[in-house]
Amino acid sequence: MLTIGIEEEYLLLDPASGVPVARAAQVRRAARLRPELKRGEVQRELLQAQLEVATPVCQDLEQAGRHLLRMRQALGEAARQEGCRLAACGAAPFTDRLPVPVTDTARYRSMHADTRLLTDQQLITGMHVHLGIPDRDAGIVVMNGLRPWLPLLIALAANSPLWQNTDTGFASWRTVVFGRWPVSGPPPFFVDADDYDRRTRALVDGELIRDLGQIYWHIRLSEHFPTVEIRAMDVQLRPDEAVMLAGVVRALAARALTDAKAEPNNTPVRQETLAAAVWHSARHGCSSTVFDPLSGRLSKTCDAAAALLDHIEPVIEKTDRRHIVPALERLLREGNGAARQLRHLRTAGRDGLVVMLTDPA
Repeated sequence: MLTIGIEEEYLLLDPASGVPVARAAQVRRAARLRPELKRGEVQRELLQAQLEVATPVCQDLEQAGRHLLRMRQALGEAARQEGCRLAACGAAPFTDRLPVPVTDTARYRSMHADTRLLTDQQLITGMHVHLGIPDRDAGIVVMNGLRPWLPLLIALAANSPLWQNTDTGFASWRTVVFGRWPVSGPPPFFVDADDYDRRTRALVDGELIRDLGQIYWHIRLSEHFPTVEIRAMDVQLRPDEAVMLAGVVRALAARALTDAKAEPNNTPVRQETLAAAVWHSARHGCSSTVFDPLSGRLSKTCDAAAALLDHIEPVIEKTDRRHIVPALERLLREGNGAARQLRHLRTAGRDGLVVMLTDPA
């Protein structure tokens, strides 16, 4: 089975107002003093109200889940020490009039100079799943195999319905915001790794993007490690839901590699269909219909999820099953993070929502 690593991005919120606070440097310093956190596990992000954690390379979901829970708890305590709270929501629900300062690195300063308002509005957070692959051609097989499932993954993971004190009407507003970058959204179909490298480097050589780090597709190949990175999903309120989604992604990748040996010339989903289906999922989440790649049409979310489980059944590790099926069934029953945020806002108000976001258990 493919190795797995998970990255999670978090917001730092004021515990009273729920607005983002620029205390990433202070929280990061406090985190260094916590023995539960290892060197390099807590990383800076674009804005000073964001932090990121990255698990070690893991062999199974049990191991990944333990690391995520450990890091969330320890970083959450570091945030409390500095008078703020760690929030695992896909977008900042409430904001001040003034933007959060950009993190003081040469790269981030340059990005801000190039794209001022777009950078200021990157108060969004996601989860990234890294899968170990034998080679870059296998990575392209995984990318092509995962492409059709992006709409369902985005629908299940949607956790950003609120933005700048407003109900956006979208389940994943993060997907919309992140789609503003020039090379973003669902990736195109690639023939092989050479095709991928040729087309991505042409973007840099043509000075359309600064470097390959600005390839922001929902799935991309790493330029530094033998991994595929899936970055389509909002960060999750609950760590067990993050683990479930990571397990689904890994199983889909394993199924893609298996199927490629039997049917190497599967017809890809058209790019325009996929882009529209991703937008549909960002808008509706799990509350309506979602694109089912097996039928090629919109289906009820529960039916598409059932088809997904049937599809990955042959490749799910027995030890992973208990982290996937119960969490997915609960999500379908109780709603994704977006639905739960809106429900809590209606019943408990703004103050109650802030408490829920910073202590979702």
